[in-house]
Amino acid sequence: MPLLPHHPAVPHGKVGVLLVNLGTPDGTDRRSMRRYLEEFLTDRRVIETPRLKWYPVLYGIILNTRPQKKGRDYATIWNRERDESPLRTYTRSQAEKLSAHLGDGVVVDWAMRYGNPSIASRLDALQAAGCERILVYPLYPQYAAATTATVNDKAFEHLLTRRWQPALRTVPPYHDDPVYIDALARSAEAHLATLSFEPEVVLASFHGIPKSYFEKGDPYYCHCQKTARLLRQRLGWDEERLRVTFQSRFGPEEWLQPYTDKTVEALARSGVKSLAVMTPGFVADCLETIEEIGVENADIFRHNGGVDFARIPCLNDGDDGMAVIEHVVRRELQGWI
Repeated sequence: MPLLPHHPAVPHGKVGVLLVNLGTPDGTDRRSMRRYLEEFLTDRRVIETPRLKWYPVLYGIILNTRPQKKGRDYATIWNRERDESPLRTYTRSQAEKLSAHLGDGVVVDWAMRYGNPSIASRLDALQAAGCERILVYPLYPQYAAATTATVNDKAFEHLLTRRWQPALRTVPPYHDDPVYIDALARSAEAHLATLSFEPEVVLASFHGIPKSYFEKGDPYYCHCQKTARLLRQRLGWDEERLRVTFQSRFGPEEWLQPYTDKTVEALARSGVKSLAVMTPGFVADCLETIEEIGVENADIFRHNGGVDFARIPCLNDGDDGMAVIEHVVRRELQGWI
C-alpha cells in the first residue's frame, strides 16, 4: 500500500491572543469611508431592522451622504504621521506592549471587526505562526450583542471555512473587575489633578444602543450601570457627582437614556459651570471620544452657559490600561500557559 506524501513540519504548540476593537476606515476619503460604513451598517447585530426596510434607507440615503461628513470628522483626529486613525494606533500599541509583557510563549496580534486588519486574516496569521489555541479578546468591558457578540460571530464564522481549526476561547465581559474599576478611578483622579478647575459634575458616557435591544434581553445597560456604581464606590462619589449617560445615537428609534448631549445641554442651562466627561466603555480613544465628546459636547456645554469642560482620556496603552488587558488575558489563559 503506497504511503501518503509526508507533509513538511508545521509550526505548532503555541498560544495566540487576538485583541479585537470595533473598526476603522483605511482613509478619510469618501470611498474608504463608504466601504467602512457599509460593512458596519450591514451587520445584523448592529442594525436589527429588517433588510427590506433598512437597505433602501442605507443605500438610498446614508451611504450617499454620511461618508463625506464622517470623513471630515475623521480628518480632524487622523494620525497624520502614520496615516491612520487613533484607534488603529492605540490597538497596535496595546498588542505590542502586551506581547512584551507576556514573553515568548504567547503570540499576540490585533484586528478590527470592521475594516483592516480583518479578524479572518489575523486568525490565519496566528495559526500559521503555530498557534493551536487562540484567545479572542473583544475589547469591550461591557457586553453588548452589537459589539462583543459580533466579534465572536466573525471569529467562529471564519472557523467554519477551516479544515484544521485551532481551539478558541473568548474573553467574557469584565465590567465589574476590580482591576478595571481601579484603573478607571486612578486615570480619572490623575487627569482631574491636572485641571485648573474642580468639575461640579462628572459624566460617565457610554456608547448607546437602541432601547429595544435592551428590552429583548441585552445586558449592556446593566453592565454600564454596575461599572458606574463600582466606580462611585471606589472614588467615594455619589450619584449627583458621577452620572451615567449614553452617546452616539442615530436614526429615529429611541436609544438608552439619558442622552449625553441632552444632559450636557441641560446641566449648562441649569447653571453648572464646570463639567468633566469620561468614557469607561471605550478602551482606546477614537472618533466617539476625541471628536464627539471633546469637541461636539464641549461646544454644546459652552454654547449653553457652561465655562470649564474637560474630557478625561481613555485608558489607551498607558500603564493602567495595559494592566487591565494583561490581567484579563492572564486570567483567561489559565490552563493554556
